[in-house]
Amino acid sequence: MPRRALDHPIVPALLGLLLEGDAHPHRILAELRERSAHHAAAVNRGTLYNTVAALEEAGWVAAHGQERTGNRPERTVYGITGAGREELVRRLDHQIRTPEREFSPFLGAVGHLGALGPERARDALAERARRLRERTAEDERRLAQALAAGVPRLFVIEAEYALALARTETAWVESLAEEIRTGTLAWPAGPTPSREQDGGDRD
Repeated sequence: MPRRALDHPIVPALLGLLLEGDAHPHRILAELRERSAHHAAAVNRGTLYNTVAALEEAGWVAAHGQERTGNRPERTVYGITGAGREELVRRLDHQIRTPEREFSPFLGAVGHLGALGPERARDALAERARRLRERTAEDERRLAQALAAGVPRLFVIEAEYALALARTETAWVESLAEEIRTGTLAWPAGPTPSREQDGGDRD
């Protein structure tokens, strides 16, 4: 199994789930997708099964028998091992202590905001802010629903962090759009692309 499978960012989340209790990969995948939109976008069935196989080979998880539900095929249930607990703690400790400069497509795009021209840049930022507000409202609803259902706050603390980031980004994006609207953000003179030159519509 390639070593890079053990370096997949899903490894801490997977080990963390197994720390809560034994589970088969199908259930793990469903839980990851339910708990995090990021995991939902980053993990598919093949990736998860390859990662579980790598964790088993490394001795961080172990098969704890089979489970059958109704007429479904038997599924192997995995549990975290002592070595897996140690690895999870090591990774979490490092990741929490050490801030990383994480690149995002938006960070790369906003570095070239001037190419859009002031009007298009303002419109794009305003649309991003609107979408962020809508997504944040939905995430707030889901978090409140989970807490009302009795999920311990510690188990959804990452959702609070994601909301804090989203609110901060929304405020910054709206402030920048307002600066462009009022002309307080200096815009160098020069040609800017027209709406027709971009070759496509925005969704």
